[in-house]
Amino acid sequence: MSAPRPKRSLGPLPLLYPEPALLVSVWYEDGKPGVMTAAWGGICCSEPLCLAVSIRPARRTHDALLARKAFTVGIPSEAMLTGTDYAGIVSGRRYDKFAVAGWTAVPAEHADAPYIAECPVVLECSLVRSLDLGSHTMMVGAVADVKADEDCLDPTGVFPDIRKVAPLIYDAGSRAYYGIGAKLGDAFSAGKKLI
Repeated sequence: MSAPRPKRSLGPLPLLYPEPALLVSVWYEDGKPGVMTAAWGGICCSEPLCLAVSIRPARRTHDALLARKAFTVGIPSEAMLTGTDYAGIVSGRRYDKFAVAGWTAVPAEHADAPYIAECPVVLECSLVRSLDLGSHTMMVGAVADVKADEDCLDPTGVFPDIRKVAPLIYDAGSRAYYGIGAKLGDAFSAGKKLI
């Protein structure tokens, strides 16, 4: 066994790899669709199926989500990079992000929120809990439905194929977006050689 590689302490940084680029959509108080980009999020419970996203209280999406107790999370494809970044750098109080990005707002079936038609995968969520953590409020939503474009499904037609979805990945360290890499192995299988 080789000696452990030395590590340099970097202090507390928001580095968790990979970080998703998520598009959180809500209805604003005036009935218009709103969207923001979030990187602090992911599945947080399997039974019941829940997803968490963390949102700064200053964001317009924050109060709209709490008021309606619903939101959707769109998984943007690599082709949506420009609009996804735009939705994270401008305010919904000043700009109609859907219009500028050229996205279509569709009313969700299972949540009182819109979703972005152009996202290959969408999760419809109902707010079950919010937790003030400091700079962000963690919003936990029960996932009521997942919608996926037909052309992104795997051969079984049951799950999206990650290669066809081509999701954006965010790197907080370099403040850059990436795509996914090549498949390296099968989950719940590759580790069996050590059993």
